[in-house]
Amino acid sequence: MQFSFGTFALVIFIIALVFVFKTINVVPQQHAWVVERLGKYHATLAPGLNIVVPFIDRIAYKHSLKEIPLDVPPQVCITRDNTQLQVDGILYFQVTDAMRASYGSSNYIAAITQLAQTTLRSVIGKMELDKTFEERDHINTTIVNAIDESAANWGVKVLRYEIKDLTPPAEILHAMQRQITAEREKRALIAASEGRRQEAINIASGEREAQIARSEGEKQAAINRAQGEATAIVALAEASSSALRQVGDAIRSPGGIDAVNLRVAEHYVDAFGKLAKTNNSIIVPADLGDMSGLIASALQIVKSQR
Repeated sequence: MQFSFGTFALVIFIIALVFVFKTINVVPQQHAWVVERLGKYHATLAPGLNIVVPFIDRIAYKHSLKEIPLDVPPQVCITRDNTQLQVDGILYFQVTDAMRASYGSSNYIAAITQLAQTTLRSVIGKMELDKTFEERDHINTTIVNAIDESAANWGVKVLRYEIKDLTPPAEILHAMQRQITAEREKRALIAASEGRRQEAINIASGEREAQIARSEGEKQAAINRAQGEATAIVALAEASSSALRQVGDAIRSPGGIDAVNLRVAEHYVDAFGKLAKTNNSIIVPADLGDMSGLIASALQIVKSQR
């Protein structure tokens, strides 16, 4: 009888322990548990200590409220210009409503994946191949907006979509590489021609400046020569004027006219003497023998100039 009582007590203890475990539930942070009572949605347990009714309530679904990255499988899309393009992306979402995530879709992850793929094909189909590489941000934003509108019924918030890789066919990739090479060669030729053009401009500008400098030097040299010649002429004129004034003063001084007469007579005679020593043919006055008359004539000219 004692054995039966101990066994009964052990059974009661085990039942009580199970009852406690079934009643008390500790939900981790950033998690949400959905409770069903008799097969029907009853409540969503928040993080922390929660009490439920054992054998009547049960934890039907457990959701993580953290941001979840979802790798979208690669797929082949057809662009507007009928080019095949393999696209690989990743989607980031977060469960915001645990009840809708439990009952809004049988598998919200598969639904989001399929919707991302169909939306991506639709967006790529409206764009040409070159635009797909240039407008990744536009593609990402369009996909997020389209998925997020439908995912709201599933209790899911789509945060962002990122394209990991865009892979065109091998022949298209080779053609793009050739095009890039041609563009680079074109830019190199343009840069070289611009360099030669700038070099020619610099040389012409240097030659023009050198010619201007030479002409300015020649101009200044000519001005200097003219100024020198003018100075020399002025100095010579001033010297001649001074000499003439001195001669005039000497003539007006006592005995000056006699000295002039004597000097004129000497030059006159000396000039005829030099003519006689040369072989030149000259015309001489008929009364050359009357030398005194000639000298008197010269002296008369000097007197008339006084």
